[in-house]
Amino acid sequence: QVQLVESGGGLVQAGGSLRLSCAASGSTLAINIMRWYRQAPGKQRDWVASITNGGSAHYADSVEGRFTISRDNAKNTVYLQMNTLKPEDTAVYYCNALTTIMGVSRDYWGQGTQVTVSS
Repeated sequence: QVQLVESGGGLVQAGGSLRLSCAASGSTLAINIMRWYRQAPGKQRDWVASITNGGSAHYADSVEGRFTISRDNAKNTVYLQMNTLKPEDTAVYYCNALTTIMGVSRDYWGQGTQVTVSS
């Protein structure tokens, strides 16, 4: 079992910045990939960024060049630095952890943190 707790959301003006954090606990050694997703009202949950244990990061086209995902393995925490925020970035942001134990993969989710960008 893995528990994820996000923090850092809030209200910011367009062009501003926020940093989200996701602290993992439990069976953290089983985590292969950490990911951020977001879900705007009335829309599906979309992938935003991911980072592997080795630090390889990937981004959705919509956030490439503005968002940076990073992880501190000693603290079992993943971050999402969001710069040049736009109103369309408004959403609930969810942290996700993919674990693989004895060949079986499983997803874990945090409770989400609200990000609101005003124009």
